[in-house]
Amino acid sequence: MANIRPFNALRPPAARAKYVASVPYDVVNTAEARALAAGNPLNFLHVSRPEIDLPESTDIHSDIVYRQAMQSFQKLRKSCPLLVEDAPSIYVYRLIMGSHEQVGVVACCSVDEYDQDLIKKHERTRRDKEDDRTHHMMVLGAQTGPVFLTYRARRDIDTMVMETTMTEALFDFTAEDGVQHTVWRVPDLVRFAEAFRQVPLLYIADGHHRAASASRARTQMKEQSFSHTGDEEYNFFLAVMFPDEQLNILAYNRVVKDLNGLSRDDFMASVRRNFETTEPANAAPPEPKNWSMYLDGRWYGLTLRQDAAPAEGLVASLDVSLLQERLLDPILGIRDVRTDKRIDFVGGIRGTKELERLVDEGKAAVAFSLYPTTVEDLLKVSDAGEIMPPKSTWFEPKLRDGLLIHTF
Repeated sequence: MANIRPFNALRPPAARAKYVASVPYDVVNTAEARALAAGNPLNFLHVSRPEIDLPESTDIHSDIVYRQAMQSFQKLRKSCPLLVEDAPSIYVYRLIMGSHEQVGVVACCSVDEYDQDLIKKHERTRRDKEDDRTHHMMVLGAQTGPVFLTYRARRDIDTMVMETTMTEALFDFTAEDGVQHTVWRVPDLVRFAEAFRQVPLLYIADGHHRAASASRARTQMKEQSFSHTGDEEYNFFLAVMFPDEQLNILAYNRVVKDLNGLSRDDFMASVRRNFETTEPANAAPPEPKNWSMYLDGRWYGLTLRQDAAPAEGLVASLDVSLLQERLLDPILGIRDVRTDKRIDFVGGIRGTKELERLVDEGKAAVAFSLYPTTVEDLLKVSDAGEIMPPKSTWFEPKLRDGLLIHTF
């Protein structure tokens, strides 16, 4: 059963929501964040990526960065100004990107349920990233961006969500990237909470580091408390919950800086020992168990050779795993994608043209376009208690930070 909880959101006034809302802190680097926030003092990246307002040489994990985050947060609260909802609320959040539409429920979820694995994970977190967001939460006393959760769709919740979207919206704006963001306040909190109690499991789709950091922040707050009851706001984390059938996963593609000392001919010969190759090929593979490879201005189609040993296991049979185990590791020497600086990742929203650009400009030697991981694969891996390879999923559209903030 999933316990969701209303909260007194800290939020911008409707007329300024568009200017405050920002992309998630972890989908842009410092230079990109600085460019997005330029000329807009209300942009929430001043809070979530505070190094953009400090000299370029600043260590992004230094104390001065977190002090800047607090100063920017306090400034935004006064200058926007950010408002505190009079009563605890639950919200409905709709995103429309082109022909795709998804509608989720915004509420707080239980850190206890996260710790007890009733909220399922599919990704390992990195300690340094946890340290950063935990410190950020503790300094601000707030969770400024939601964890993106999913659940197996239920018609009763779908109906309540649809009814809510027929009421007057709290926010409704179109962001610079063309994605429309609309938020409604739920009229019947009890009905929504009761419906989610019938949901057996929630799954993290995106935001593993935010969730892990909320758990670590709770541990610190609990240790500092003289009268911990379990009902304090720090025992809950901000989330948006979408039904699984509405999610949109794009490919998370790979680029590698060099051919691991191999000549082009030797590299291709090694690839052909594990894969059948075709050319010319489409930039995006047409179906699972197919990959597209860009090398020397040309796209090649890759499929596993019929005499290749079959993959055993749920995770091992994922397209991202097969590419890693049959090509990236044995041929290109990429053993740990978390730490190897020779590999980089390109979210599917940037398109295969970005892969071509990186190779054509000499910033990478070879690029790989993958077929997207499915939502069902994500759920199955999570149910099995297993872990997907890093950078297996790229969700679009992205939720916006700064619209609904949970303070504790």
